[in-house]
Amino acid sequence: MSSRAILLAFLLSALLLHGFAASATKGTADDADEDLSFLEEGDDEDAARGFPSHDHALQGEDEHDDFDEDEQDQGEFSDLDEGSYEAPPAVDEKDVVVLTEGNFSGFIEKNRHVMVEFYAPWCGHCQALAPEYAAAATALKAEDVVLAKIDATEENELAQKYDVQGFPTVYFFVDGDHKPYPGQRAKDAIVTWIKKRIGPAVQNITTTEEAEKILASETKLVLGLFDSLVGADSLELAAASKLEDDVNFYQTVSPDVAALFHIDPKAKLPSLVLLKKEAEKLTYFDGQFTKSAIIDFIFANKLPLVTTFTRETAPLIFESQIKKQLLLFAQSKDSEKILSVFQEAAKLFKGKLIFVHVEMDNEDVGKPVSDYFGVTGDGPKLLAYSGNEDGRKYILDGEVTHENIKAFGEDYLEDKLKPFYKSDQIPETNDGDVKIVVGNNFDEIVLDESKDVLLEIYAPWCGHCQALEPTYNKLAKHLRGIESLVIAKMDGTTNEHPRAKSDGFPTLLFFPAGNKSFDPITVDTERTVVAFYKFLKKNASIPFKLQKPAAATKTEAVSEPKHEEGQGKTDQKDEL
Repeated sequence: MSSRAILLAFLLSALLLHGFAASATKGTADDADEDLSFLEEGDDEDAARGFPSHDHALQGEDEHDDFDEDEQDQGEFSDLDEGSYEAPPAVDEKDVVVLTEGNFSGFIEKNRHVMVEFYAPWCGHCQALAPEYAAAATALKAEDVVLAKIDATEENELAQKYDVQGFPTVYFFVDGDHKPYPGQRAKDAIVTWIKKRIGPAVQNITTTEEAEKILASETKLVLGLFDSLVGADSLELAAASKLEDDVNFYQTVSPDVAALFHIDPKAKLPSLVLLKKEAEKLTYFDGQFTKSAIIDFIFANKLPLVTTFTRETAPLIFESQIKKQLLLFAQSKDSEKILSVFQEAAKLFKGKLIFVHVEMDNEDVGKPVSDYFGVTGDGPKLLAYSGNEDGRKYILDGEVTHENIKAFGEDYLEDKLKPFYKSDQIPETNDGDVKIVVGNNFDEIVLDESKDVLLEIYAPWCGHCQALEPTYNKLAKHLRGIESLVIAKMDGTTNEHPRAKSDGFPTLLFFPAGNKSFDPITVDTERTVVAFYKFLKKNASIPFKLQKPAAATKTEAVSEPKHEEGQGKTDQKDEL
């Protein structure tokens, strides 16, 4: 390319950039001159009808009604408690010590091992933990450990000192030093975890009396039969025990003790068995006796073949290292017949999938869980769920048989299934100012490349959504004449779409025209008509204006007019 051509290209680029800059400056100046006062008309009427302003509604609060009040635990199904404000049942906490700013330091200094729960009285997860925590405190009375609790809403300085970010926050103190408790919020899990930190990782059983007492009290344990309580095999078992918090480890050299644990006294040594008070009571280890092989064996076999979903078992399911699940939804009258088939199939996927049974007609948990997943009818139905990974769901299209469960599970693990998303019925008419979006018309409305789309994801019970509604409706009314712009809303409790991600209600997302393959823009602005309008003016791919003829008394929304070359522009005032 010649130097003259390069110079010409440079000059043209400079002129273009200058034109763009001038245009942008003019646009900014025009926006600054806009009269937006008419958009605020009616705010006093809304207040009179009981609709709070944005600032008032959110004063001292987050701007979202989150799925969960517990910032730490964003586990699944936490929204099942929404709308339920019954006082929690009384819990016998006689063995749980109450700590305050006044007695905290002295108590920690006096006691070597202390578990401390920072809680809030209104926190649903704290209420669920309370009976488990109290039972653990009672079970550990004879040990060198104390369980205590602190009301973080009253003891603010202590909560700040220990960086309490959510509820419950549980720490374990050893000689004044603290570490977070990472285990499950269940009595057995707490007791097992603490015992491993205050005593030997593997406990010796030397008499049948000790064995019988352990068998009566434990729900899940591992026993090793060795020719010596010291040595390489014992060391491997001890090393494995330090990596597994959910199971208690024991060892013995007594054939009589081994027999009580269903180990053949004449078995080849070392021998190892996992015992559970479940349908599958015994599982024998047949691998190489190393730490890693023992851990893999326990990990694959420690869960029940099938876990019935309850409020108590939910943490065991969703805090498991195995994230992928198969959920069987069935009526209680059908459960006995179908569960045996489900359990047999579960044996093929131990350590790979968690098999969960949901009683659909259980009003307390089963029905809300079914609603959460969008499962309707009498069942039985089988659903695969990716848990905390990405929340995708897949439904078995066919009868729930052993062969179909096996094929469905294998396809799920090999990522061959098509996801299922919840959806309400598509509305017969959708002519309102605010368009109704459901899962099955999301692509048609929101992902229309010719439209700029503002979408509110809401929940019917959400107070902030209710406060936003009159403002959102007013915005849509002002903008209804702009063909290139869509104001829409979707009930996030009954509809899903992979492009509609929300972490609370309401969530406002903007999908610019011509850019629907990219992630939407999160609307982070004041919840007022003027602020929404400014956001849309700034981010819309297709420019628009609200114009009002000088003699008109009502706002008329029109697309930005185009003027033929040489044709004079009218004296219309840009209302905004």
